[in-house]
Order: sequence, then C-alpha cells, then structure tokens
Amino acid sequence: MSKEVKPTERGIHALYAEDPLKAEKLLWDREPESDRRGFLKRSSLLAMASALGASIPFARYLPLGMIPAGLAHAEEPFSIEGKDGLKVLNDRPLNAETPAHLLDDAITPARHMFVRNNGIVPAPKELDAANWTLEIAGESCVTPTTFSIADLQSRFKHYTYQLVIECGGNGRSEFVPAASGNQWTVGAVGCPTFTGVRLRDVLEACGIKKDAVYIGYYGADLHPSGDPSKHAISRGVPMSKALEDETLIAWAMNDQAIPYLNGQPLRLVCGGWPASTSGKWLKKIVVRNKVHDGNKMAAPSYSVPKYPVAPGSEVPPEDMQIIHSMPVKSLITFPKSGISQPLDKTLQVRGHAWAGDLEVSEMHVSTDFGVTWQKAKLEAPANRLAWQHWSADLSFAEKGYYEVWARAVDSEGKSQPMLVPGWNPKGYLNNACHRIAVQIV
Repeated sequence: MSKEVKPTERGIHALYAEDPLKAEKLLWDREPESDRRGFLKRSSLLAMASALGASIPFARYLPLGMIPAGLAHAEEPFSIEGKDGLKVLNDRPLNAETPAHLLDDAITPARHMFVRNNGIVPAPKELDAANWTLEIAGESCVTPTTFSIADLQSRFKHYTYQLVIECGGNGRSEFVPAASGNQWTVGAVGCPTFTGVRLRDVLEACGIKKDAVYIGYYGADLHPSGDPSKHAISRGVPMSKALEDETLIAWAMNDQAIPYLNGQPLRLVCGGWPASTSGKWLKKIVVRNKVHDGNKMAAPSYSVPKYPVAPGSEVPPEDMQIIHSMPVKSLITFPKSGISQPLDKTLQVRGHAWAGDLEVSEMHVSTDFGVTWQKAKLEAPANRLAWQHWSADLSFAEKGYYEVWARAVDSEGKSQPMLVPGWNPKGYLNNACHRIAVQIV
C-alpha cells in the first residue's frame, strides 16, 4: 500500500483553482485538533462558501472570535461553539446575548450563558488547566505568591454559589439618543452556579496590608490591537467587595469546567456587580493601596454621571463615578413575546428578578400599561446574590392586544422604573420594566 503524500502549499493553491471547497477542507483537516476550536463550526464556513460559490482561502487565519462579514450579514445559519440560540451583536470581538425566553431555567445552562468580550480571547491550546497559574501580587500584598489550580483546590475550602452575572450595558439599546457600545436588549445576564475558592481566603493566605483599598485583575485576553503589552480589560473592586463570602476564584460553572467563552479555566466572580468586574481567563490579582488603574477603570468606562444629565450631554470625567452594585431588575422568561392566548384561558407568566447586592422584596405585573399592578409570587434566592424566581396567573376581560409588564422592588424599597432611567454617555444601568406582547383571541 502506498503511503499518502500530503500536498505542498503550492499543490493546495493549485487545487483552489480546480475545487476551492475541497482545498479549503484539506487545509482544515491538516490543522491539529487543538487548533480547530473557535466560535464558528467549520460546517458554517463551508456552507457559506458553497452558497456564495467562492472559497475562503485564508479561513484558517481568521482571528478567534471574528465572524466573517459575509456570514454576519447573511441569512445562512451559523453557530457559536457551545452556545445555543444566542444573538450575535458584534464580532470584533465576539459579543452575543440570550433571548429572554431562553433564560427560563432556574439555573442558567452553559449553552445559554451570554458572551461578552473586550479583546482577543486566548487560543484554546493556551488554556491548559494543568499548567495554569494565578499570581497574587500588588503593593499591598505582604507575600506575593503564584498558585496552580491544583494548589488552589488542595489548599483552600471549596464553595459553590449561584450568582448573577450581568453586563453593565444590558438594556443599552433602549437609550435615546443611542449610546455607543454593543446594543444589548435584555439578554446580557445569567445566573449559573460557580464553584471555586473564596478570594478572601487566598488573599489572607498571602497577607493583606492595612493600606489595601482595592483589588485588580489581569486576564490572558489581549488588547484588540494585539499588542501583548496591553490588556483588553483590567478592572477590580474595593476590598469590601473582594472580601465577601460570595466573591470567588472559580474553575467550574454548573459543576463542569467553565466554558471556553466564559473564562476557562479560571475566572473571578463578583456577583451583583457589573460583569466586567468578574475577570475571565484569570492570570493575576493585585492588591492595591489605591483604586485600581487598569484598562477600562477610568471614566467613561463602567461609570455613570454623579448627577442627572440631559440626554446627549457631554459629561466631564471628574463628574463620573464607577458603577458598583447593579440596580433592581426583572425579566419575563415565559411566555415568549408575541404569543396568542385564548380569552377563556389563564395566562401563566414567570421569570426572574435580582437586585445587585440586595434582595428583591416584591414582584408585580401589569396588563394595562402600568395603570394597575398585580402582585406576583416571589421565591427566595438560592443564596445571596442569586436571582429570584417569580410567577403569576393572569386573566383578561376581552380580546385584543396586551402587554405584560414586570416590575421588581428591592429590599430598600426601590422599584424598577416604567421608562428608561437616567441617560448616561455609555448607556449603563437600564433597569426599565421588561415587557412582552400578548394577543388575546
């Protein structure tokens, strides 16, 4: 039997002239298995090439997280590895949200956890949990130390909490005038379980100086420029948040390894605060004697005006403040907006509510555009900083078009507004009532 000879690059280029799809597939098959992972299934690229009648000669060089423009704006279906039903908002870098009706699970499954990136994500072959290390350092760290994941798992007690992770810009699409950034609707939120060790235990093992006021993180994702000396994002939280029981250095989500797109193999989790404080692909944590000054810590990033401003206003950086706890909010996850319902049948609605560092104390729904409200059944959270499930049965007096509005009230008595709240330059913290359309027939 003759041994198969792999074609040279010159041979492959010649093959492109005869059969571009075959050549492209051949190049793909020659790639190591560890390099084949990405955000798009290869079948999608080949399907697009077939539909367009053209090859994608340099598909193997497509940066991780970037969807081909032709695919992003075409009708042909594509998929994000490990995700199901997410809506892509941007491919430079990849950001995708989850439609509200796909967030109906009590615990958000990995396939429905939204994707938020600020830069170039690490290549899968770089994410080796067995050789991954986390450095604890900073001017207010007594004994800088480097831990392997095995060290963390063997030296410290493990904890599992269900925690809300929500992008600070969730709901940005409703602001007028429009704010810059990904135009999230309501789906940049999830509440899976995370397992790991308390950040507090690790920091205390390394020693925390009395002058410590903040922590900051650094991940393995690169700045969009590709410059290895720059970080895509490096944010942090005050020591009071860092030392909370629920602030974790996590290696598992829903009892499985953290998904690639959500920070595998190690991430920081600061539930109830903007997701940007929960650094992914975690490589280093610094204990600071000042507010952390990493990338995207300075205004206007993840900051809002200290006082109300007119829509469209320019706000000086010194008049901005860093976002801490997220506001009270709720989501209708069932039924899906746009359904038809018989007049003689009770409509069952349900969803989730959360309130940053606080709990939700009451939940209400309205079918008359907020004129009257009906109290919904509200469950207690699984643990602090988890969302709370709610449900209600609704009846309608006559046929017609209705909207179901949902409004949560937090433990300090603050309620969701019916309209989009105070405008801000970056479109953060929109917690207006979520609403769905229902046709009664």
